Amino acid sequence: MLGKSRSFDAWMRDQQVAWRNESNNVECREQGWQNGGQYKWILPSDKWEQSLWPGIRTGTSNSLPEYLARNEIQAHQGKHNLKSSWVLCANLYFPFRETAEGRALLAGFLREYVSEDVQTVMELHLEYAEEGDLHPSVLLGEKGGKRGSGQTSPDLAFRVNGGHGLILVESKLTEHSFYPCSARKREGKPGRPGNPDPGRCLNVSAVMANPVSQCHQCHPEWGRKYWPLLLASANRQALVCLKCCPAAIAGYQLFRQQALAEGIANRGSYDFVYSCVALDARNEALLNCLAETGISDLKTGWATLFGGKAHFKVFEHQKWVAWVRDHGNMSVWRSWLIYVADRYGY
Repeated sequence: MLGKSRSFDAWMRDQQVAWRNESNNVECREQGWQNGGQYKWILPSDKWEQSLWPGIRTGTSNSLPEYLARNEIQAHQGKHNLKSSWVLCANLYFPFRETAEGRALLAGFLREYVSEDVQTVMELHLEYAEEGDLHPSVLLGEKGGKRGSGQTSPDLAFRVNGGHGLILVESKLTEHSFYPCSARKREGKPGRPGNPDPGRCLNVSAVMANPVSQCHQCHPEWGRKYWPLLLASANRQALVCLKCCPAAIAGYQLFRQQALAEGIANRGSYDFVYSCVALDARNEALLNCLAETGISDLKTGWATLFGGKAHFKVFEHQKWVAWVRDHGNMSVWRSWLIYVADRYGY
């Protein structure tokens, strides 16, 4: 049980160590390194595949490593951490992309928890990016990146209804926030000068009035287009009540994905576009991380900030696992259900 005096992160750390120590779960007993230290919940980096559900490892018909190589995707640097939200996302959702029955389960779940307009799931992607004018380098001004590194690539994406709908998902596990804006630091680096006045971020009215001069992301050498993409859809009445720009303190990833979704939606290639968060219901720190910004409830608060063509929803990993348990073919998914229950407590 997760006690009141114990953080979810600490509980999940101990859960992963206990799971690792159980026979046959992880063959490697060596502790790996991360951030200069060795820890029981870290695998050696070359053994990271032992953190994957066996059904998506190398050599299977739905191999995640082969998918990453084929699509030139950079896996997350922390993938050898048993607490990795990137690995959790792969373990929970990637197994269902391969078969019609798996995609039908996803469609039913998304119809229930994201949009009643979802009829079918055509494709599931990790570290998603569009091409051409909708690529993050063009749409968002994020130069020099690739899928999984240096650009806004949603952890998970569903192309639904024969490619007429798009659902983008930021997936989290033990993270405490959606991180502060990268352009609020006074210290610069080559090609990205430091912010001479981070205090500007605390006046959201001024930022909306003139993002080019007030948002350092819009500096010519940064060239990011987040605010310009979102300005037309901004709910000014809700935004001016905030204590700062919604990206400033803990909402940077949400802000970037919202801009990406709105930019894609505005091009008219899809009937609907959603920006979503998938999270663990036990992670109260993440659910409350926007309080300092002035948003008391992530699930309802963020959705009020922008009223454009892109929509926002939050769903829970627990609800997805319960959906599979209630609607899936047990002869197919029993081993997966046992795995996610033993490993994550779902």
